[in-house]
Amino acid sequence: MEDRKAHWENVYNTKSPKEVSWTQKRPEVSLEFLDSFELPHTTSIIDVGGGDSLLVDFLLEEGFEDITVLDISAKAIEKAKKRLGDRAKNVKWVVSDIVDFKPERNYDVWHDRAAFHFLTEPNQVKSYVDIVNKCVNSYLVIGTFSLDGPKKCSGLDITQYSPESMGSTFTGFNTLNCRTHDHVTPFGTTQNFVFCSFRKII
Repeated sequence: MEDRKAHWENVYNTKSPKEVSWTQKRPEVSLEFLDSFELPHTTSIIDVGGGDSLLVDFLLEEGFEDITVLDISAKAIEKAKKRLGDRAKNVKWVVSDIVDFKPERNYDVWHDRAAFHFLTEPNQVKSYVDIVNKCVNSYLVIGTFSLDGPKKCSGLDITQYSPESMGSTFTGFNTLNCRTHDHVTPFGTTQNFVFCSFRKII
């Protein structure tokens, strides 16, 4: 199988935001979940698999001061930096496969829309959960394809989740809220997601 990093570098080198299914003009569900936590602007937030998502733009506009964006693709992060211009210096950028990520700090909030579901092997999921358990202080927001969603994305297999299977994966956290969402892609197809928020068990 093609190396995952090479796959994503190729995607971001060859396709515009209008040509990939995950593009959102406004990440409404993610923002609604984050807003529900009533976070102070000093909250540390990491967006995992953020790529060139616009979530960081909205977080900066809302006044958040401690934002990290992680993606496996250096090209994706390069695109995001170019889009943000001078504002990019207010964001911490990390190029890493999430299962190889070795955080040097903790985060109050961990957000992931559509990176987690690309982990299809039990050891990959375990690595992800171990990282979350070690470095997340308070909240998780995870969005994945639901049981009614696609079984592949960008030519890769994914793992579908239900609210129940998501909750049983992140056992160090209490489930706060789950909802499904129909994401309409730039080319007019619909993908059903499940989003869940969690609070760390102290």
